[in-house]
Amino acid sequence: MTDPLSITRRYFLGHCTGLSLGAMSAGGLLNDNVNAQAPARNETGGLIGLPHHEVKAKRVIYLTQSGGPSQIELYDHKPDMQKWAGKDLPDEIRQGQRLTTMTAGKAQLVMPSHAKFRQWGESGATVSEWLPHIGAVADDLCFIKSMHSEYINHAPAMTFMMTGSQIPGRPSLGAWASYGLGSPNRDLPDYVVLVSKMQRPSDQPLYNYYWGNGFLPSRYQGVKFRNASEPVLYLEDPDGLPREMRRKLIDGIGKLNSIKSRQSGDPEIEARTKQFEMAYRMQASVPELTDLSDEPEEVFNLYGPDSRRPGSYAANCILARRLAERGVRFTQLFHPDWDHHSRLSTWCVARCRDTDQATAALIIDLKRRGLLEDTLVVWGGEFGRGVAGQGNWNTPSAGRDHHPRCFTYWMAGGGVKAGYTHGATDDFSYNVAEGHVHVHDLQATILHMLGIHHEQLTYRYQGRDFRLTDVHGKVVNEIIS
Repeated sequence: MTDPLSITRRYFLGHCTGLSLGAMSAGGLLNDNVNAQAPARNETGGLIGLPHHEVKAKRVIYLTQSGGPSQIELYDHKPDMQKWAGKDLPDEIRQGQRLTTMTAGKAQLVMPSHAKFRQWGESGATVSEWLPHIGAVADDLCFIKSMHSEYINHAPAMTFMMTGSQIPGRPSLGAWASYGLGSPNRDLPDYVVLVSKMQRPSDQPLYNYYWGNGFLPSRYQGVKFRNASEPVLYLEDPDGLPREMRRKLIDGIGKLNSIKSRQSGDPEIEARTKQFEMAYRMQASVPELTDLSDEPEEVFNLYGPDSRRPGSYAANCILARRLAERGVRFTQLFHPDWDHHSRLSTWCVARCRDTDQATAALIIDLKRRGLLEDTLVVWGGEFGRGVAGQGNWNTPSAGRDHHPRCFTYWMAGGGVKAGYTHGATDDFSYNVAEGHVHVHDLQATILHMLGIHHEQLTYRYQGRDFRLTDVHGKVVNEIIS
């Protein structure tokens, strides 16, 4: 029998009921949350009942270009802009668009594209000559030139793109995919994040909540692989700890956690146990995955000279293909420094040089291995760039400010139409003219390709059923093959 004098406050509050109406109400919310967090699962760890419909893509590789790539220099060719060079952007085009503090109150003088364009392939897609390798695979790509968002600053816009809300704390797209579908690979995380190791210091932060689990159990968050000899911290056993002893430790902790989980009903305990198990298996799977020594010379030549540099975008593209081969559900690459407020003609070219060959190589490599048909590749950033020059528009020092009202994304594989362009912007690449695709529409479409109905994948939290697209979003059926 428990000694009444030894009962702690934690024990008392955890085992007594009827303390107050507030406690009873909180208990109801907590019970809702527990019930929502412990649904039935299938053999791959996915929810019973998923997929909801035909699966177009078994996995996603999201090539996130952080900073706001300029659609005007890369994909959205506007030759008539030349006659407006140095002139004020017409008020009927701007329509009161909010500007950042960097350009608000300053003259909005039109700056034509610094890049030349050409048509590529049988589809005739217009792609900048700064991206010759991507242009060469244009017939495999599906361009969306009518993306738009509401948020004009980096962190809110990227948070919105990744989680469906500008406020941190919601689950990311990859976490939703992991929660809904699980992964056929038991030895690697469902959701892996790879961040480029830049050759110069990056001044653009990438926050962990971009790939976070939000209010979902923590096992669904993205696992970031470091650009170091130890890709995942604390994965290796300490010196002198035999692997069989590690196995016994995990088994013992699992039994204790199981007892505590039954007592408290806290789903995070089960999530932590599964993370211990995953870490144990990753001790063998991660070194094998990240060791590129078994890749033939031809592969490094395909992805370009930077592919031999560990942590580079090109090397991460090879890792993305290897993760796809191993059945990982969601792989996300982040390549920063597309934020070109100045020296756009220099720095944008440099970012194209970082990414162009490796991006195209990934498409080619997946296709020749038979993986592209059921892998959805997504390319894009949080917003685009404005038509007005920032700084002296007619000098090499000029750049462009943020612009969420229209920008370009593209997809490949995974059930999208190849060699197809959806949507269009006005003559200034300032407003969407046709085929509007909102961020929530993009998110709904990506989930649709995975076999998920975005309105049906929900999670009860604090008494409300949340979903990635909130109360918005529609699938862009026009791009689906």
